[in-house]
Amino acid sequence: MVDDDRPEVLLTGLLFYDLVLTGLGRPPTPGEEIWTAGMGCGPGGIANLAVAASRLGLRTSLATVFGDDFYGAHCRQVLAGQEGVDLTLSRVADGWHTPVTVALAHGHDRALVTHGQEPPYSQDVLMGNPPEACTALVHLEAEPRAWLAEAAANGTRIYADVGWDPTRRWSTDLLDQLALCHAFLPNEAEAMAYTRTDSALAALGTLAELVPVAVVTRGADGAIAVDQATGEYAEVPALDIDVLDATGAGDVFGASFVAASLGGWPLAERLRFAVLAAGLSVQHHGGALAAPGWYGVDRWWRSLRDPGLKREYAFLADRIPADVGPPVRHAPVTPPAPRP
Repeated sequence: MVDDDRPEVLLTGLLFYDLVLTGLGRPPTPGEEIWTAGMGCGPGGIANLAVAASRLGLRTSLATVFGDDFYGAHCRQVLAGQEGVDLTLSRVADGWHTPVTVALAHGHDRALVTHGQEPPYSQDVLMGNPPEACTALVHLEAEPRAWLAEAAANGTRIYADVGWDPTRRWSTDLLDQLALCHAFLPNEAEAMAYTRTDSALAALGTLAELVPVAVVTRGADGAIAVDQATGEYAEVPALDIDVLDATGAGDVFGASFVAASLGGWPLAERLRFAVLAAGLSVQHHGGALAAPGWYGVDRWWRSLRDPGLKREYAFLADRIPADVGPPVRHAPVTPPAPRP
């Protein structure tokens, strides 16, 4: 890692208060009531990336908006007080409530219902002149954000992902923003749609011409990546893990890939580490608080008995820090009552 005081990860985006329901058995149909076997709550949205990065020991700075309500206060306490995320760039908005999302997790995916409004402060207002940082993890949108070009110009390496396009136009204009980026990490469906290709490998080839590091995540099929700077290609399978809740797994993947990249690891190790962290996260409720951090990775490694996985992940013996931090706190069923 770097030896200066810059943030190692700079983040901005919309924060949600998440209520995740699991164990549905099947999706509900209109007019019926289903009792679930599991539930968890906590911060979500951009908080997924912030907690995942902070739990890997990265100095993490988050610019977001919190409502002046219970949900906002609870999320601030969890992020700053519990997880050590720097909220200097964030703001509390008077009279605006924190968006709330109910996630119905079923199988390897989930359905989301959100109540909320656009925040009163934009990303560009929150960032202002963005501070110098080692990396920024960003979500590319159709309309480019001004702060992104400024951050790239001052030496911040941009790691970007992208979301599903509800219009299904998949405008290739969005890919113009990759000129600012060091790495691009879309999922398979997004990568093929934006590149107009018919396979993850073909999409990766197209993206590798636009950005130094291209990664395509493939869910249960793992991930593939190319690093043009080193000439490396890597393909790794996913772990065979029962999925409780896939919320935020892609964010955990991205934060873990950045952590390994800051460590200067070979591409195959970066990819395996990100796949592992994302896989461990789907065993717990919620997005942000499901992130395993070094503590969870260390527990998995120490308990590993499979000889094949022992060989594939042998690099962890030299990568896991001596101090893996305290046990991580997972999403509670209900938030604790505020102290008087």
